[in-house]
This record gives sequence, structure tokens and C-alpha cells, in this order.
Amino acid sequence: MNFLREKITASPIHARVAPYVIIVLLTFVQDSFGGPARYWLYLVKMLVGLWCIWEMRSLVTEIRWAFSWEAVVVGVLVFAIWVGLDPYYPKFEFLFKAGNPWNPFKEFGEASAMGFFFVGVRTIGSALVVPPIEEAMYRSFLYRYFVRKDFTEMPFRQVHWLSLVVTSVIFGFVHYQWLAGFLCGLAYQGLVIRKNRLGDAMTAHAITNFLLGLWVAGRGAWQFW
Repeated sequence: MNFLREKITASPIHARVAPYVIIVLLTFVQDSFGGPARYWLYLVKMLVGLWCIWEMRSLVTEIRWAFSWEAVVVGVLVFAIWVGLDPYYPKFEFLFKAGNPWNPFKEFGEASAMGFFFVGVRTIGSALVVPPIEEAMYRSFLYRYFVRKDFTEMPFRQVHWLSLVVTSVIFGFVHYQWLAGFLCGLAYQGLVIRKNRLGDAMTAHAITNFLLGLWVAGRGAWQFW
């Protein structure tokens, strides 16, 4: 942990990038396993993510939750786009195992306690752990770094159309649902620009992921996980 702490706290860039890289690497490790190990590794990943957020808090001061009606609207809208567009475009399968969706009830038994437990872990983790880490990486660091190397001097409200598109494209293609991910990136960055802070995008991201978790569990739409 000391090695990871040194990496995260080494610079403003590391503080925003290292937690994201750690989570991505753990995702590849997690998905290389089958059976129950995959689900337990997701829990470990979320705990590591919480630790990363704790360690980065002093350097990434913008990761503060903020609530607004715009955040609610964007969060719900992105959820609707994510679900509504799904049947209408081919998915990005290069980095993903399309035939290996997350379904804890299939692994642990229908209506099993462990199944419900891991649905909860996934829903809560995606709503509370993922947004600060991804928003710090994409909307705080990458969007501004493409414009200025001393990115912390760039106001969040500054509009740079090329960086907006490029960052959103990258964000899209790290998701299986790439088109929804691209539109999601545009919406969250637009929210950051409008509010001149990161917290509203974190809240919108959390709302989207929480609603998606409810949709997946309620409809059995495991392809979204």
C-alpha cells in the first residue's frame, strides 16, 4: 500500500490518473477469473477504490459531491440514453467479454442471499466509488490536460470543443456500450462546464449508475454489467 500511496500522492497528475489505472488493472484481473472469484474480486476492487479516494482527497480537492437539479436531470437522461439506445448499435468488443455478463444469481443461485449481496455491491460500488475516480480522470484531468499542461490552472468552466469531443470519444471506447458512453461523456463534461465544478458530474454519474443497477436487477438486463 505504501508504494501505491506514493504513486497517488506524487503529483497532481498521479493523484487523478493512478486511482483510475489501478481500478482498470483490477478490472482486467477480475474478468480473467471465472466462478465466485470474479465477484469477490469486484468487492476487493471497490474497497481498493475507496482507499484510493481517501488517499487522493487532499490533492484532488475538486472531488466534492455537489447536488443540483441539473445533476439530477443529466443523471436520469444519461440512464435513459444508455438503456434506450442499446438495441440500435453494435457494441465495442475489443476490450470486453461480450458473452460473460455479470449475473450473481446465475453464479450463486436464483434469489440467493449471495446473489443479492453482490448485486448490492455492484450497484453501490458503481454509484459511490466509480464516479469520483472516473470524473477526476476524465473531466478534471484529461479534458484540461489536452488544453494546458499546467491543467490545474484551467477553470472548469472553460470550453474547448476539440478536447470535449476527444475526451468523450476516449470515455466512450472504454465502455462496451461505446455510443452511450460517448454521449455520457459529453453530458457530464457539459455539466462540469456549466457548474464550474466537478461535484455535480459526480452526482449525475452516481444517479446514472444507481438507476442502471436497479434496471439490471429488476429487468434481468445483465448485458449492461
